[in-house]
Amino acid sequence: MSATFVIAQGGGPTAVINQTLVGAVLEAKKRHPGAKVLGARHGVRGIRDGDYVDLSAVPEAQLRLIAGTPSAALGSTRDKPDAAYCEVILAGLKKAGADAFIYIGGNDTAGTQQILTNAAQGSMAFVHAPKTIDNDLVDNDHTPGFISAGEFVAGAFLSVDLDFRALPGIYVGIVMGRHAGFLTAAAAAWQLDETSGPHLVYVPERGFSVKRFVDDVKRTMDRHKRCIVAVSEGVTMEDGRSLVEHVVPADKLERDAHGNLKLSGTDLGAAFEQALATGLPGKRARVDTLGYLPRGAISMVSPVDAKEAFDAGAFAVDAADKGGGSVALQVEGGKTVIRLVPLSNVAGKTRHMPADFLKPDENQISEAGMAYFKRLLPKKFEVGKPFV
Repeated sequence: MSATFVIAQGGGPTAVINQTLVGAVLEAKKRHPGAKVLGARHGVRGIRDGDYVDLSAVPEAQLRLIAGTPSAALGSTRDKPDAAYCEVILAGLKKAGADAFIYIGGNDTAGTQQILTNAAQGSMAFVHAPKTIDNDLVDNDHTPGFISAGEFVAGAFLSVDLDFRALPGIYVGIVMGRHAGFLTAAAAAWQLDETSGPHLVYVPERGFSVKRFVDDVKRTMDRHKRCIVAVSEGVTMEDGRSLVEHVVPADKLERDAHGNLKLSGTDLGAAFEQALATGLPGKRARVDTLGYLPRGAISMVSPVDAKEAFDAGAFAVDAADKGGGSVALQVEGGKTVIRLVPLSNVAGKTRHMPADFLKPDENQISEAGMAYFKRLLPKKFEVGKPFV
């Protein structure tokens, strides 16, 4: 079918996004001998500027090495193309002689593909291949990148809990997650028992109160003599505004091309430090921001995540042959299966963590939530329970 494929990567890098890239390249060469596969540098900017890598000329051994390497090998972008920008992209694709464009990314990437599909009117195929550590794509049980990042977070909080058993105190770990709390909730996946941290989990899906936070920590300290907290960087106050908007002056707030607030930095951590210093004076407390560390840690690449990401890339080529759409990872009979769903199902939409993943009256993960995370993140380490 397709003589020329264009592939690009968008949004935040992950530990396995290159698996999806290479899966698509190798499948395209297998299905369409002699096909040209062009990789656009820095997402749609590369298409706009005609900046390509001829991936069909790269030896398979080198591609396989890239597949096992974290981050986006082609470079990425946070550009959010509007209709006018998409016209420029479409012109660039036509100039390259593209028959299909595979864009690897999240819901905004799917949105770009939807605009391009509408503008192209059937002249080429547009495929969205899933990627996000946030695990927030509609019609997906989970997304490539989430398992590796989730294992990092689960391992980090297991380690912190062991540390704070030895020297008790309060620990707050701030985890990436703007609108969905899956990655933050993954902190509970490897708990040793019911006394283990994280003892408290705060996610964007549930309104946050500083007073409730301090009261929760006090109760946990009374019970366990230590308190481990996992909190999403996008945690939202009960008035619907993010905590960052409450602690950073309006004229100092930064936004990206998508209109998203900058959630990283020192202000959020300082807000938690201040709340603890005021509400629990004299208590040993530490606030850390995990930042970008979980999303592309080479030490925590999950073989399952890597294989699913590769398979999603290969499936994207089949999707192009069928006219385009969004590639989705779903679960049937306890096993991951890959399906093609309409772009409109995914484009610009956010899948939130189900309400029943949290206990109704406590900021802790419920049995339903634990079942989900244990299925995706089975324990990797056998740990001896400490004496303290």
